Amino acid sequence: MSRVAYVEGQYLPHRRAAVHIEDRGYQFSDGVYEVIAVEGGRLIDEESHLDRLERSLRELRIAPPLSRRSLTIVMREVVRRNRVVNGILYIQATRGTAPREHAFPAQNKTALVMTARQTDLHRERLAQDGVTVITIPDIRWRRCDIKSVSLLPNVLGKQAAQEAGAFEAWQIDRDGFITEGTSTNAWIVGRDGLLITRSTDTAILGGITRLSVLDLARRNGVEFVERPFTVGEAKAAREAFLTSTTSLVLPVVRIDDAVVGNGKPGSLTLKIRDLYLAHMAGAPAPHLG
Repeated sequence: MSRVAYVEGQYLPHRRAAVHIEDRGYQFSDGVYEVIAVEGGRLIDEESHLDRLERSLRELRIAPPLSRRSLTIVMREVVRRNRVVNGILYIQATRGTAPREHAFPAQNKTALVMTARQTDLHRERLAQDGVTVITIPDIRWRRCDIKSVSLLPNVLGKQAAQEAGAFEAWQIDRDGFITEGTSTNAWIVGRDGLLITRSTDTAILGGITRLSVLDLARRNGVEFVERPFTVGEAKAAREAFLTSTTSLVLPVVRIDDAVVGNGKPGSLTLKIRDLYLAHMAGAPAPHLG
């Protein structure tokens, strides 16, 4: 079955879907996006993703393309038309088409695009073996809390990780603290067993999976703290892992040349992964015992 895309009010064959060459997303990265996991046909953490989408649009002063209710109808229709049971839904909204000038156009219509595709988000082999990350300087702009389509530094970082044989690159700020991965949030478990992840500020994107994991930890009595941590602290940690919509919860077993813990996925990491998988499935979360 051929895929279907939603482009500015029309459902089109994916191969024919296109936007105008003067779309400001294409010319200026003047837009935002969301990626929502689909599990068993359900949109996971849908309301949180829509909250973040609305916040990103507000921060860039882009008008909502549709009402929230209308947007959710289109989202479900895109998933349905692509027959996605387990996969992802991609949403992108830009400031629309206008003659190329840096300042906002006086009149414009927000452009909305959606696609969906089937994919395996669980990556069981990676979860069993753990993944490697490298560290790189964080060269991004100073509003990483906005889920902007301006992702060139992230692309370069992900490519550096791939060329190094790693799964991800964790970015380091000027003070030596880890901000986040190129497409993931970073976590460690300290030597004392405390779960640690960087607090949300303009240096990182407030990940929706991150938010769910914190809520699951809180409800299951897992002690955690939101604060910056250094590369050295991460390499000396008992455990490490990363989270995102498309990676869920994946153990990190090596950072650069340093083995994390005993070089195997940590027990707390795997328990948190189990909690998150249960959350995705809509089942009662297993007890963290």
